Amino acid sequence: MDIAHRDHLVAAAHGLLGAAVLLVCVVAELLVFALRWDVGLYLVPVFAMMLCYRFRRRAAASAVGLVDFSCLKPPRRLRIPVAALLEHYKLIGCFDDGSVEFMTKVIEASGMGNETYFPPSLHYIPPAATHAEAIHEAHMLFFPTLDDLFAKTSVSPSAVGAIVVNCSGFCATPSLSAIIASHYGMPSDVKTFNLSGMGCAAGAIGMDVARSLLRTHAMSYAVVVSAEIVTIGWYSGKDQSKLLLNCYFRTGCSAALVTNSRGAAASSPVKYRLVSLTRTNQTANDRSYRSGYRDEDEEGITGFTLGQGVGRMVSELLRAHLVTLSLSILPWREKLRYTAALLLSARRRRLDKLSANSGGAVPMPDFRAAAEHFCLPSSGRPMIWRLGQGLGLGEKEMEAALMTFHRFGNQSAASLWYQLAYLEAKGRVRQGDTVWQLGIGSGLKANSLIWERVVAVDDHSAADHNGLTTLGPWMECIHEYPVTAS
Repeated sequence: MDIAHRDHLVAAAHGLLGAAVLLVCVVAELLVFALRWDVGLYLVPVFAMMLCYRFRRRAAASAVGLVDFSCLKPPRRLRIPVAALLEHYKLIGCFDDGSVEFMTKVIEASGMGNETYFPPSLHYIPPAATHAEAIHEAHMLFFPTLDDLFAKTSVSPSAVGAIVVNCSGFCATPSLSAIIASHYGMPSDVKTFNLSGMGCAAGAIGMDVARSLLRTHAMSYAVVVSAEIVTIGWYSGKDQSKLLLNCYFRTGCSAALVTNSRGAAASSPVKYRLVSLTRTNQTANDRSYRSGYRDEDEEGITGFTLGQGVGRMVSELLRAHLVTLSLSILPWREKLRYTAALLLSARRRRLDKLSANSGGAVPMPDFRAAAEHFCLPSSGRPMIWRLGQGLGLGEKEMEAALMTFHRFGNQSAASLWYQLAYLEAKGRVRQGDTVWQLGIGSGLKANSLIWERVVAVDDHSAADHNGLTTLGPWMECIHEYPVTAS
């Protein structure tokens, strides 16, 4: 029996089981009413239905797993040390002294190291920010990353049922997902999706699309590719609010192979299980909507602008997101502790008002009780520290984000996977550990992925394919990290 027929039969069996449980519960309720049994028995069928619903939701969530992922390590010829970058800004002639001075201060304060990469187009003087160069950059990013992923997992491209590509600033025709499908000669029924304009939070959105496809269609594998085409994001004007992308964003790409529990699991065991996927947006709020946008400056040069008050809007977004997320990921003991802390804090604030004293800070849940490892937005050392401290994290929990930004810069949604690769290269992710990937993007939106490691470290830590190790993009430098801030 092929996978498609088996998937349809399993789905039909689940549907029949749910209908049978519902019918039994309704009949039980009618019997309790007709025979005038004890009133407490009315709750038994309802409780049975709730248990069945919760079991089916948990089973559906556990059906999606991560087989493995790959991150691109660009060729060394594309390296752009900080000193060379600042000299490059002066030589290309499109920036005035004020713009160069501004970018110098931002980069020096950001915590970026000397090993980040620019695409070939931005090494030219002047930079060649053309469509043709953007397509060339896409090829340079996608194909080595996917080649590594398919070799690592021993999964053929023809076995992939869906490709989801997220790239915020560049939307090609044919689409980026079509470029991949064409290059690998994928079958005609492969489903291709291209996400753009969603910023650094698009990785979780792509994973949500892949999860939905795996649940509803007869397929075993889906690939989620995350990248940012830096060629198109380049800004050559003088508006300082648009210069930040030049300072932070660098070349990078990730590809993740996800599967369901039907058909593929036996031949390709999953490395991580998707525990939770939570998405929150405040797009309906005008200030949030205008916190990040792409437009032209006074000279007609297109660039990405960070709006005023974006820090305050991110704080409001995170508060709303964490309320929803904490309900699903925090253990009961931490929920009880946090509830007690909130009650004590509210009582203390009431007493402070009576005594004319200023109230203390509102307590936060201890998210370290929900996850052992954290992957945070890579938006520079100051922002990473501010976000981490706001979540109650220490330097150890922020290390992956800080070191990834130092080594690779901001690679948009792909940065979260470079951070997970860092944690794996350090050998820190053990069987049963949970990893929280948090992405924040334009809109504004906050998206979280919670993964649980389901295989032992030894299964993936030794030596492997073609004589290489599984250290990924950190293969030649992991022993140098963490580095101290200078």
